[in-house]
Amino acid sequence: MSDAKKTAELDLQAIIKKAESQTDFPQVSLDEFTPPTYEEWKQACIELLKGAPFEKKMYTKTYEGITFEPMYFRATTEEILPKNSYPGMGDFLRGATVNGYVNNTWGIAQPCDETMPAENNELLKHEIEKGSSIYNVKLDSATRDALDARQAEKVGDNGVSLTTLGDVEALLKGLKLDQYPLYIYAGESAAPLMALIIAALKKNGGDVSKLRGVIGADPIGALTLKGKLDQSLDKIFDEQAAVAKFAVKNCPEVKTFMVRSDVYSNGGANDIQELAYTLSTAVTYLRAMLDRGLTIDEAAEQIMFGVSIGANFFMQISKLRAIRPIWAQIIKAFGGSEEVQHIHLHARPAKFFMTVYDPYVNLLRGASQLFSAIAGGVESYENSAFDEPIRKGDEFSRRIARNMQIILREEFGLVQPIDPAGGSWAVETLTKQIKEKVWAEFQAVEGKGGIVAALKEGYPQAQIQTVIVARLKAVMGRRDRIVGTNMYPNMLEERLDPRAEDFDENKKVRTAAIEEYLKGVDAADALKKVDTNNFETVIDAAAKGATISDLRGALGTGASDEVKTIVPHRLAEKFEKLREATEKFKAEKNDNVKIFLANMGPIPQHKARADFTTSFLQVGAFEVLGNNGFETVDDAAKAAGESGADAVVICSTDATYPEIVPALAPKLHEVLPNATVYLAGTAPEELVETYKNAGIDDYINIRSNCYQTLTAMQKKKGVIA
Repeated sequence: MSDAKKTAELDLQAIIKKAESQTDFPQVSLDEFTPPTYEEWKQACIELLKGAPFEKKMYTKTYEGITFEPMYFRATTEEILPKNSYPGMGDFLRGATVNGYVNNTWGIAQPCDETMPAENNELLKHEIEKGSSIYNVKLDSATRDALDARQAEKVGDNGVSLTTLGDVEALLKGLKLDQYPLYIYAGESAAPLMALIIAALKKNGGDVSKLRGVIGADPIGALTLKGKLDQSLDKIFDEQAAVAKFAVKNCPEVKTFMVRSDVYSNGGANDIQELAYTLSTAVTYLRAMLDRGLTIDEAAEQIMFGVSIGANFFMQISKLRAIRPIWAQIIKAFGGSEEVQHIHLHARPAKFFMTVYDPYVNLLRGASQLFSAIAGGVESYENSAFDEPIRKGDEFSRRIARNMQIILREEFGLVQPIDPAGGSWAVETLTKQIKEKVWAEFQAVEGKGGIVAALKEGYPQAQIQTVIVARLKAVMGRRDRIVGTNMYPNMLEERLDPRAEDFDENKKVRTAAIEEYLKGVDAADALKKVDTNNFETVIDAAAKGATISDLRGALGTGASDEVKTIVPHRLAEKFEKLREATEKFKAEKNDNVKIFLANMGPIPQHKARADFTTSFLQVGAFEVLGNNGFETVDDAAKAAGESGADAVVICSTDATYPEIVPALAPKLHEVLPNATVYLAGTAPEELVETYKNAGIDDYINIRSNCYQTLTAMQKKKGVIA
């Protein structure tokens, strides 16, 4: 056993002893309560369900093929409870470190994405001053592609624009890189940017050996997102091996691969697919580095995982706990030592679940995701600003995102207990189920020759497509609810100013700065000496003034692999486009889809269905013409005709419909010949034909496809083609 392991075990024993000495809880008798049996509990549930089937209501099926049970028991989880393992030991299921967050809390890595290098430098310093503990730099698309800003279309679209050594110097100026880690996702290859960073540090007297964090590439992730790269994967792996060897020797606490799962999660993948394909990607990088001369310990230490945190609270805790022992098993199989078998997990909320409408609900989503990530034991976390789907954050949204982490750490005390989910019958069961399913899917991909071969075949794309189709179907039918979008829309919402980037102005400013810096620079000779297998030559060219695109060109290009892309989505996007179409139509035509509610009888008689129908229709931002109810069908028909509505929804009760519908529906068609007539609720089988003959065109109820219903109304009105 290593000295580090012995020290860790001693620390753990001290913590346990201290906890035992401080535990002095009074004995509480529970004799007055009679423990219910499971059957008694189940019978009580059945009575409360009032006829709804217990198996349907109390068991929840997930997109992972796992069913949440209504209750978990020790008797059925006894064998899998972690009785003899502790955090930081064994297969690391219970956490990467013995003390969890007690001595070293998770890293707060709030993203900084200002376009201009000097401005982003100020933001990085501001984040540290206000509580972040990691310099997390977001690059724009051009920089990730190693493209000169002068040739880019959208300078600053997702983050900071870096082209020259001067840009990198401005970005890093005054940063305490010996105290705080630096996180940068560099795109398909880390070589050009890493060379500029090392050159900038050396030029300004920085100690490269103290640099830590990640300046990481994910070429397979980039390939999956874009479909084609600027060079072959073999070529990139050669570059990455040279970068990794330099890092091992000169800055051993810097990782050079950032294996990101968001290409899969944003495509709609379930958690099993996300982890399996990400793990297979990491294994491909391991093999590539081993083939190029790194040891397994060196290769494993080069990899950081960036995992997306989804919306299912317990599933996210369990998947984070599940991935650790799987990675440990993989590294062990490669012959890696105990010290490198732990996985380094960085996480962020999955953008897939964020919304444009009612964006403040993203704060609630983010809080749940952050909580589950901490309970699952991540090493670092970047919390998205609530307005991320709309624009770059501002001081307010960034502060809220950052403070959510600080509050959970300082005020909620989530630095302890260590492994808070450990021993939970539900979480331990879910963890086991996820491990087994991830391992099976991982093996399926490896059986196809690895992730690259599987992507070329289209296997992951097809698997994810099946899941996203199911997700969209559930969302369109509102079985899956998106608060503020397909359920409970805020009709008084004032849209946030998107503060669109002026890309032309950004390019103009950046071009002037780049050309001014490059006056008198001559890196031609150094660029000629660039050797893909000798990273020092790349650093030398960067130090002589070569731009990021110069370095990319000197490193060379090659024939790229091609795969079918996994297109990023957000779950709410279809409903958002639907509502945006209505709002645009209203602004341009001063008109809207008008729906008249034919509420029949007193308020208690029609209110439930009128309220449901109103909320259903407001999802599309339609104008709903409500009322307090009509005593007669003639009164309802007259009011409907005067409204000029595009559709009418009859709202009352099942008991009154047999009398109301045959009398009212024909009159509605008379006064509004072009209107569609809906019935709120459903019709018993024996009355379907009667209602249809009376003039009921369709129904609005909990089983209706909300998206299709509203889209049909828009088409009829001319809102959309």
